[in-house]
Amino acid sequence: MVLLKPGDPAPNFSGTDQNGNIVSLSDYKGSKLVVYFYPKANTPGCTAESCSLSDNYESLLARGYKVVGVSADTVKSQKSFSDKFGFRFPLLADTEKTIIKAYGAWGAKKMYGREYEGIMRYTFLIDEEGIISDVIRKVDTKNHAKQILG
Repeated sequence: MVLLKPGDPAPNFSGTDQNGNIVSLSDYKGSKLVVYFYPKANTPGCTAESCSLSDNYESLLARGYKVVGVSADTVKSQKSFSDKFGFRFPLLADTEKTIIKAYGAWGAKKMYGREYEGIMRYTFLIDEEGIISDVIRKVDTKNHAKQILG
């Protein structure tokens, strides 16, 4: 498993968002970027996390951050999730888990004593030059924007 850390170059990515647009890391060159990985659209924790970022979107933009969410959901699921909550940032449908694995956000998880493979709730802050400036591996879903903004 990949374990990215601050100072590492962010892995390049390209994926389809909820509106069918192709979104790539290179689209954000010159901007700071929040790339957050979440297990499943429209579930309580993922909704809280995404809404925290959406509710604080203006503050994130004011600090120079743009936002991209990534999960293994389909474009249709991402569209439904985005439309339901009015998200103003792209949600990438990484059904093949290419981006998820490139960022090391796929691995062994435990729930109710059962071990399984799944998406890790990780967030990567990427600077204007495409270098990882911070990694948040213990995401507070309800206060995620505050974790990023400090």
